[in-house]
Amino acid sequence: MDAHAKDPHTVTVNLRDSEGSYTCDINAGKHQLVADEPVPLGGDDLGAAPYQYLKAALGACTAMTLRMYAERKKWPLTNAIVTLRHSRDANKQSVFERDIQLIGELSDDQRERLLDIADRCPVHKTLSHGATILSKLVDQPEN
Repeated sequence: MDAHAKDPHTVTVNLRDSEGSYTCDINAGKHQLVADEPVPLGGDDLGAAPYQYLKAALGACTAMTLRMYAERKKWPLTNAIVTLRHSRDANKQSVFERDIQLIGELSDDQRERLLDIADRCPVHKTLSHGATILSKLVDQPEN
């Protein structure tokens, strides 16, 4: 299985310092991001924590999916505000709570339909159905 065949948006993450730091520089196409752990967990808090990025991915995908659907239907959705929390249940399974605020002159039926559509965003599908992660070691490039 060629994991790169369908994803033109490769992301590269590397540790910023050679030792003692959790800070990571993230290259996502032309976008530069920073990830880190908060100070109480031994980080320097120079960027969002990995689970914050995961929640951001779910929230952004949800909002974008809602906008796309509303535009296609010509519904008056002016904004979608998605607030996310992550915890673990008694079985240590991840639980994401997603509060969706729909802004616009929408009917109750439209609002309910948009709530259903939120579950169709690609990131939601990936998280709820699981994913296969294929890891391999690659050689260090020679200088």
